[in-house]
Amino acid sequence: MQHLYRFSLKQLSVFVCIAETHSVSAAALQLSMTQSAASMALNQLETGLGQRLFERQGKRLRLNHWGHWLRPRAKRVLMESQHIMQGFAGQQVISGELTVGASQTIAEYFLAQIIAKLDKDYPDLVIHPQISNTEVVLAGLLDYRLQLGIIEGHCSDSRIAQQVWCEDQLVVVAGKQHPLAAHEEVNLAKLSRARWVLREAGSGTRDIFNGAIHGKITKLKVWREYSHVPSLIALVANGAYLSCLPLRSVEQATQAGELIALNTPSLDMRRTFNFVWRKDSSQNPLRDCFIEQAQHQPLAIQL
Repeated sequence: MQHLYRFSLKQLSVFVCIAETHSVSAAALQLSMTQSAASMALNQLETGLGQRLFERQGKRLRLNHWGHWLRPRAKRVLMESQHIMQGFAGQQVISGELTVGASQTIAEYFLAQIIAKLDKDYPDLVIHPQISNTEVVLAGLLDYRLQLGIIEGHCSDSRIAQQVWCEDQLVVVAGKQHPLAAHEEVNLAKLSRARWVLREAGSGTRDIFNGAIHGKITKLKVWREYSHVPSLIALVANGAYLSCLPLRSVEQATQAGELIALNTPSLDMRRTFNFVWRKDSSQNPLRDCFIEQAQHQPLAIQL
């Protein structure tokens, strides 16, 4: 006789919360339950499924193989149940929470405007932004911590679906006192002799720059790496360095004469901003709503 597996939405909620907090007590606090009730719900779920879902490491709980397998499926079940309850309660279809990861440039110049417009048009939709570099955004999607990402450049991971949003351009910049600032054109030999301060490895800006110089400059003199763009702008404006940054990030400084955008015809540093999400994720009207709103933003140069 086939074994009948039984579990409840409450048990799945406890499981997902423990998976995210690595602690029964922390999950209980977050779910407004007693610790014993949360522990009992987890035990009942494991008993019903016939499998342990966690390995204990000191006071922390870590997902085992079966836990990792169950987590995304449990989250999808919980999300669908929320949509069902909202639908029967007569609530607006576009309601709920959406966690969006964005790289620094996108967050600084686009994200606030998109969220502000969504707040006005869909007051029951809550956006939780997480700002990091492209590498961390993709990791968040693969780990199911994010439902949508906006990254700089193309993603080659076969597990990720993507959609082009708009174009962007990187430029090489120097301070107004830098020897190359007065040159009408800067060739590869001059770039290879310069000292550089750049975005950190894993950022979309750095990946595009590395791709542009690949096979053209064998060894670059990288003096410092930072994730904070204003720090790079300050270093270039006040020091003998070059950097490669998004045009939008340095536009104000170049207009003020603090930075000079160098003419580097040997480097093609055009790129796109892309929406990304897991291919195996279910249809998500909140994600679709966010993407549609972003595509109507006048700040973006649509392709």
